[in-house]
Amino acid sequence: MSRVKVWAIVAVVVCVGAGVTWQIARSRAASNAIVVNAKEPVEIVRIRKALYAEIQPVALTNCGLKRFGEANDGGYLLCANLLGGVKAAYSYGISGYDGWGCQVATDLKVRVHQYDCFNLTEPVCSTGATTFHGECVAGNPSTDEDGRKFDTPEHQIAKNGDAGRHLVVKMDVEGAEWETFLRTPDTVFDQIDQLVVEFHGVNKQQFVDAMQKLKTLYYVASLHYNTYGCPTLYRPFPAWAFEVLLVSKKLGVPDPSGKPPDVATLNTPNNPSTKDCQ
Repeated sequence: MSRVKVWAIVAVVVCVGAGVTWQIARSRAASNAIVVNAKEPVEIVRIRKALYAEIQPVALTNCGLKRFGEANDGGYLLCANLLGGVKAAYSYGISGYDGWGCQVATDLKVRVHQYDCFNLTEPVCSTGATTFHGECVAGNPSTDEDGRKFDTPEHQIAKNGDAGRHLVVKMDVEGAEWETFLRTPDTVFDQIDQLVVEFHGVNKQQFVDAMQKLKTLYYVASLHYNTYGCPTLYRPFPAWAFEVLLVSKKLGVPDPSGKPPDVATLNTPNNPSTKDCQ
C-alpha cells in the first residue's frame, strides 16, 4: 500500500504522488530495486531467482479471497472467511489514509492500530474503530535524527494489550519489512492469522532468508506485482515491488491440485493510468 511509490534510477529518487514529500529514509526499497548494469553478477541473479521461486502462490481449499481497501493502490486481498478469530488489526505504513484499515475495522468490528512516523496525518474512519500511532515499525527500537520513533511489532502489540490475541496485519513500509521480519520472533507470527505485505526489492540474500522464514509459518495465498514498479530490469520479476498474502498454516488447507488462485478479477493495477504487468 505504498501511498507514494519510490522510484530510483542510479542515485535519483523521484517521489510519485501529489502533495507528498518523501523522505530519503523511505527510499530504501528503491535502492534495492533498479540498476542499469546489464552485466549482473551471477550471485545476484541466483538470489533473484531464489526469491522469485519463494513467493509463488499455492492454492488453498478453504480461502475465499476478498479485496479490502482502495480500488487501486492501497487495496489488498485477504481470505475473508478465515478472519473470524481476529480480535485486532495492525496497518503499518499508511501515509495519511487507510482504506484497508477502515474496512477491516468496519467489517470485523475490531480495533485497527495504524502506524506511520513519516506522515502524521491521522486518517478518518467514520464506520470503524481505529487508533493512529505516530510511530514506525522496525527490527529494533530506535529514534532517528529527526526524532521519528521506531519500534518492533512485538513491543507495539504488547503495548496495545494485544499480546496473545489473533491478529490480521498489513505492512507497506518501503523496504523496512525485510529486517523487521527477520528479527521478529515466531511467537509474534503465531498470533497473526493473515499477513499481507507489499515487499520492496529483489536483490539481497536477506530477502530470500526472510521469505523462507515466513514460509515455515505461512502459505503464500496470493501474489500481485505493483504496477508503480513496472517495468524492471530484474527478470524474472515484472516489478520490483510486489504484494503477498500470507496465511497461517494453522488455518490454510493446501489444495492437492496445486492450482494457484485466480485473482485477476480481484486485483487491479496500483496505478490505473499504466498498463498492468502481471
